[in-house]
Amino acid sequence: MARWTVDEPTKIDFDGVVALKANIVAGTVSVLPSDHPTLQVSEISGHPLEVVHEAGMLSLTQKSSGVEGVLRWLQNTRGRAAITVTVPRECPVTLNLVTANAVVTGMAGRVSVKTASGDVTLDGVTGTIDANTATGAVEAQGVSGSVRFNSVSGDLALAHGSVGRLSAHSVSGQITTDVDLDTDAGVQIRTVSGEVTMRLPSSTSAKVTLNSMSGRIDAAFDGLGREERGMPKSVTGTLGGGAASLNVNSVSGAITLLSRPDPEALTPEGEQDR
Repeated sequence: MARWTVDEPTKIDFDGVVALKANIVAGTVSVLPSDHPTLQVSEISGHPLEVVHEAGMLSLTQKSSGVEGVLRWLQNTRGRAAITVTVPRECPVTLNLVTANAVVTGMAGRVSVKTASGDVTLDGVTGTIDANTATGAVEAQGVSGSVRFNSVSGDLALAHGSVGRLSAHSVSGQITTDVDLDTDAGVQIRTVSGEVTMRLPSSTSAKVTLNSMSGRIDAAFDGLGREERGMPKSVTGTLGGGAASLNVNSVSGAITLLSRPDPEALTPEGEQDR
């Protein structure tokens, strides 16, 4: 086992990393894919960073003394760490954050993020994503695979890419998606007062159920039936062959389902003959 206590900017190289776990209170942490694992600490103040590398497991922890130590961290906004970690693309990544922000790019393994108020940015992550926040927002682009999101008031935004599974639950946070659905995708979204806006290709094949107790429901697709008598309001129906499933339930939040033209429909006239 190798161990370091880092209290100043430094760079550490590792001979191999099979899993990454980081417990970061304040600052920023960036995770990038590389065949040459490294840790780059460009800024650190307050508590030092404890680094442990054992049997390929890389652990990064901002040292504090239990709950009291975390409270002292929150009271001392000057204490922070700016960390960049490179690990193999398939390496599982687990990030436990308090106010720290995180950026994860190009990873293809399981990515698990828990944060209180820190924001999370995911770019080109193609494995399994598991994000849990209190007030922190999650923004992701170029995703594929499976996405699970749980939040109190944090927002979720997904853009570009496709999902096989999407499970998103929020109390008041907004959920916005503009992604394709895999052939047999399953989507389950639940909110209390948070608004849900989804944009899907016009050729989407899915069985759709949209329910809200008192929120507005708007759907741009033809073939979806509307039922607004009594409670709850609902819009249901089948798009295409109904291969995927899409279920959205809200108490008071509005639900909007938008249609996006397919790429071939956007081809300028005459260009297909070139």
